[in-house]
Amino acid sequence: MKQTIYEQLGGTYREENGNLIPDVELPEQKPIGKYGRMHLDYLKQHRRGRYSALLGEGRLNTYLSEIDEQAHEMLSSLTVELAKTQGVDEHLKATDQMRWVQMMNNVRSSAEETVMRELILV
Repeated sequence: MKQTIYEQLGGTYREENGNLIPDVELPEQKPIGKYGRMHLDYLKQHRRGRYSALLGEGRLNTYLSEIDEQAHEMLSSLTVELAKTQGVDEHLKATDQMRWVQMMNNVRSSAEETVMRELILV
């Protein structure tokens, strides 16, 4: 019996109910968080060529997972840095909690905006 192209490339089959089914496994998928999904949407809408290339090479999931990790690291370091420069500290938290919450929300929003501009929407 002549081999199929799949068999010539090293593929194998298993039999189920009299049918031959290719033994195909997907590579392990890493979880993708909020920023990875946002970057995926951006790629689909604005960078279709890059999206297609990553998808075709089988690197899309790994790439998005790395982007998500970088975004979280950048967000946490920027939040600490901005809080320090704006004087948001434990003393303020102990003396005026509402002011501390307002300022931390502002710091977090500023940091997230920077992450979006420099990492997600590029």
